[in-house]
Amino acid sequence: MSLIGQKVTLLGAGIAGLAVARALALRGAQVTILEQADAIREVGAGLQVSPNGAAVLKALGLGDALESRSLRAQAVELRDGLGGDVVTRLDVARLRPDQGYHFLHRADLIDLLLLGAREAGVEMRLLQRIEHVDLSGPKPRYTTAQGAEAEADLLIGADGLHSRLREALNGKVAPFFTRQVAWRALIPADGSDAPVAEVHMGPGRHIVSYPLRGGTLRNIVAVEERNRWVDESWSLRDDPMELQVAFEQFSPRVRGWLGQIKDVWLWGLFRHPVARRWHAVTPHGAAALLGDAAHPTLPFLAQGASMGLEDAWVLAQSLGTHDSLAAGLAAYQAARAPRCARIVEAANRNARAYHLSGPLRDVAHLGLKFGGWVAPQMALKRFDWLYGHDVTVA
Repeated sequence: MSLIGQKVTLLGAGIAGLAVARALALRGAQVTILEQADAIREVGAGLQVSPNGAAVLKALGLGDALESRSLRAQAVELRDGLGGDVVTRLDVARLRPDQGYHFLHRADLIDLLLLGAREAGVEMRLLQRIEHVDLSGPKPRYTTAQGAEAEADLLIGADGLHSRLREALNGKVAPFFTRQVAWRALIPADGSDAPVAEVHMGPGRHIVSYPLRGGTLRNIVAVEERNRWVDESWSLRDDPMELQVAFEQFSPRVRGWLGQIKDVWLWGLFRHPVARRWHAVTPHGAAALLGDAAHPTLPFLAQGASMGLEDAWVLAQSLGTHDSLAAGLAAYQAARAPRCARIVEAANRNARAYHLSGPLRDVAHLGLKFGGWVAPQMALKRFDWLYGHDVTVA
């Protein structure tokens, strides 16, 4: 099906939304993004784009922009959070020189995607908060917070965890509180640290940290198991002292980072099911989900951005290579849903592995050390299905 002239209304200007906007526009679609914010601002913190996500950016013609905005990871270190010793080290740059693992600020990724979308002719409309989506009529219909109503030929929901389109497709589903919370923060750095992702593991908690922006910033994400409920929001501020107390038994290196934090945000980690329905076809239109709207995931594999990028490519590819919207959207869900479910479950397992305590922790760390010494490639091979997958050539 040719996408030339196809009118697309896209909800949300996040990573997945901007990526699919460019992908569709490059194929000739007329794409309009509706974004609830009044501006595309520098928000969020650091993120990782693994080789499977980087492949999509390269295929979209944004590979050079990614290289210029990011740091290429040399290694991932798993450390004993209490003592600080390295348990095992995965030298990704040496073991996989043909694959790029990138650290960058979320705002920098958004900016390069936004420039790419605008370059491709995508129209952006701000202050468009969507309150309701109706799929019962001839075309998908949406209502804004201002009360305006409109129809869309093809409505794509990249509107995140609280997606109105997901609700229209699947109804309301209550997420499950994992009894884990996460803090995120940025601290200044002097540029001397190597581009290494450090995972400091302790009983019931862990910290992930890596440098950003040429090493001038350090990204920190800290996770703690607790029973107290915390909202599922990235905008809840917390007292840095709360974070320092939670990790007061950790190594001097970690405590030194936490002592520098001035501003910190806290959010609750919730487990959501992968959406049962990702798309719908109406008599004269269609709708589809992608990114967090379809498959929210916990942050323990750093795959949120890369999953959204993969979705964007596969959705545009499926629509452009099938005879109808219905066939293209069915192929899209068939290609993406099983893989996304596998990634979500793998992230769930990682959460448990990082927080072991007592004898189990000792045995697990010993196994990691032995494996890193005897067969350092094996740990990476376990995730070949994830990082080695390239949707742009599949």
